[in-house]
Amino acid sequence: MASHGIRDRVAIVGMGCTPFREHWDRSLDDLLIEAHGLALASAGMTKDDIDAYWYGTSQSSASGISLATPLRLDNRPVTRVENYCATGSEALRQACYAVASGAYDVAVAIGAEKVKDGGYQGLNAFPIPTDGTNRTLTAAAMFSLILPAYAERYGIDEDDLRHVVARIAEKNHYNGARNELAQFRQETSAEVICDMAAVAGRLSVFDCAGVADGAAAAIVVSAEQAADLCDDPLYVKALSLVAGNGSGLVDPSFDFTTLPECAASAADAYAQAGITDPRAELAMAEVHDCFTPTELVLMEDLGFCDRGTAWREVLDGTFALDGDLPVNPDGGLKSFGHPVGASGLRMHYEAWLQLRGRAPEERRIGTLADRSRALVHNLGGYPGEMVSFVGIVGTEKD
Repeated sequence: MASHGIRDRVAIVGMGCTPFREHWDRSLDDLLIEAHGLALASAGMTKDDIDAYWYGTSQSSASGISLATPLRLDNRPVTRVENYCATGSEALRQACYAVASGAYDVAVAIGAEKVKDGGYQGLNAFPIPTDGTNRTLTAAAMFSLILPAYAERYGIDEDDLRHVVARIAEKNHYNGARNELAQFRQETSAEVICDMAAVAGRLSVFDCAGVADGAAAAIVVSAEQAADLCDDPLYVKALSLVAGNGSGLVDPSFDFTTLPECAASAADAYAQAGITDPRAELAMAEVHDCFTPTELVLMEDLGFCDRGTAWREVLDGTFALDGDLPVNPDGGLKSFGHPVGASGLRMHYEAWLQLRGRAPEERRIGTLADRSRALVHNLGGYPGEMVSFVGIVGTEKD
């Protein structure tokens, strides 16, 4: 890949995030209005200051009109985008590139999903005709295949590895219990998770992200403007997106122990940001823990540890809230659920809080003394058939 990137050319000066919940009493419009209002308030702006909008949603809306109507936007460009579960990050990526190009001075990226009372349980892919080589398993089943594949490749007892991935859920639920915006706010032990009935492979329901409604938004301006609008903006260091070609579904060498698109987007993002040692240079990471084995292999694909060692690092507490590299200090998808259009922006919201020292004391990371950058990883799709986003933000201009 050869992306030049837009390092330190744009900055986030305001963000807002609704609680992620089963919002039976609130509409999609309500969630959009709240997230937008919170973002504007944090930046000291009104909607008249915004030049353009990028709206990420998967199946809750079909056009920008669905945002312009509740926000009462007059004569504004509103672009509706969708890119599987990376939809929220895709909205931010496009808003950032629009500002970096000089086309607009101030842009909003906003993502939302309202699915809990839509007549179906969660999101349901549209039945688009294919050539017959597409997967036939559920998402949970596809990601559950990581566990036995990883155990076999690295010679780990599968029962031991089962406990390791349950420890990932335990960590994220510990963090989420301290986050008032999270849907699930109860600590849960790895032992309890392992004792639960399996729903796909060896995975129980607590190894899987839940379903939720929610919205989040970010306000993006040029780096030159940022200092006049915000005392502590987040400068965008890297924005990388990789779309796989689906070959893993038919490639016999694909072994489920790595997600190649994630590794590729991470390498590209590090090149854009000038990062050579992510484990030492990042203060924190928000990653797409749709299922616990996903977070396990992401620790290796994102370069946080060597191949075949992530399971030991999990047991050693490396990625815990007080660890060497905190991962998902807000509780991740495990605690929030996954309203597809909002998740990527919710991850950036946690970086917005933590890097600026605004996270609550009980879940504040302790790595900020010598590190000022955070990574956000957001994926969509399934092993072998995936899109991957990796973004890096920081509080200092290089």
